This record gives sequence, C-alpha cells and structure tokens, in this order.
Amino acid sequence: MNRIDRLFGILVLLQSKKYVPAEKIAERFNISVRTVYRDVKALCEQGIPVSFEQNRGYFVVREFFLPPVSLTNEEANAFLLMEALVEGFADLSIRKHYKSGLSKIKAGLRHSQKEKLDVLDNNIKLQIPECFRQNFEYLSVLQEAIASHSIISMGYKNNNGEISNRRAEPIGLIFYALNWHLIAWCHKRNEYRDFRVSRIMSVTNTGQTFDRSKRLDVDEYMKSLPVSY
Repeated sequence: MNRIDRLFGILVLLQSKKYVPAEKIAERFNISVRTVYRDVKALCEQGIPVSFEQNRGYFVVREFFLPPVSLTNEEANAFLLMEALVEGFADLSIRKHYKSGLSKIKAGLRHSQKEKLDVLDNNIKLQIPECFRQNFEYLSVLQEAIASHSIISMGYKNNNGEISNRRAEPIGLIFYALNWHLIAWCHKRNEYRDFRVSRIMSVTNTGQTFDRSKRLDVDEYMKSLPVSY
C-alpha cells in the first residue's frame, strides 16, 4: 500500500470510530507507531482536523465530513455476499435496516458495477432450514440499548413456557447454538442472565441509563458459556 492510500485509509478508520489509539492504527496498516505520528501530522497539514485525547487516542473533529467514496468491485461483492448471511442469521429488524443501507450503497456504484452485482445477486444462494430463521424483530432495539447503556423492559417466555416481565441491563449479544442470546443483568433475579432472543415476547428501551462500569464485559461473560469456541 502506497502512502497516499494509507493516509486515506487512516482517515476512513478515524471517521469510523470515536477514538483510535496510535497502536491500533499501526497494527491495522502494519506500520510503526512513529510512522503513525508522521502520517497524522501529514493529514493535519492537509487541513484535516485530527486531534488527540490522552489515554483514548486520535479522533477527527466532529464537524468534519468525508464525502462518500467509491467502492472497488471486491468491496461491493463483499456487501452483496453479506446480504445472504444477514437473511439467514439476522432478525427481521436487521434485515430491514441492512437492505435500506445496502440500497444506499448500490446507489453510489458505477453502472458497470451495478450490472455485475445483479448477476451475482441471482447466483448466490444460502439454504437455511426454516427452524433456524430468526423470525423476530428485537435485535435493533437491543443493539441501541447496549450502545446507550439503557435499561430495557421485556416480556420473556422461559423453557417451561412461563411468561414474566423483566427489567434488565443489557451488556451484549452473542450468537451461539444457532440462536441469538442477550446477556444482561436481570433486576428480578439480581444476577447475569442469558436470554434467548427468540423467546422475548416484547421489548422496550426505557431510556433510563445504568452504570456500565459496574457490569462485566461480554468477553468475560463468554468464558462461562457451556460451549467451546
């Protein structure tokens, strides 16, 4: 990768996250931290407002906007392939938002790329047994609650078919055993619980926040799961 491409790649990376440590940039582009310092300085010299916050990393000032970029054929093909996986392993809410987002991406493609995608679209198939399909629509609400550290209220049906109302503090979503699972601190049980999303009957983001620093990281919780990764 030449330097111009790398500088553009660093800018895209910085705009995709709130903060990016120099070490992460170095790892991503296989360069030294010293080279990262030089590249960031070069971006600043070109008028791009990159700033730095101690113990967090680099960030692009919020008001700066990078215009849409064109995708390579390989990148466009990758998005199309992911559409098939989303159809098989995501719920109704995610399928809806993915289709909407993908339509916006396709709108910015060249005519020749659109023609190739149409050919691929008719020749990529994913056979998913009906019993594995995620025919619910709660993942989008749960994602937002996790990202905003918000307490949720939900109706949940357990293994015995009993329905109860729960308030919970969601810390993450995990896909295992061919199902999505919500990991959350349950107010009713006063402990971490593994809720199978397909058993959620209703869910509402209360808008009330909880102290995320008092809860486990989902990576830590995964160590207790009865499955081998």
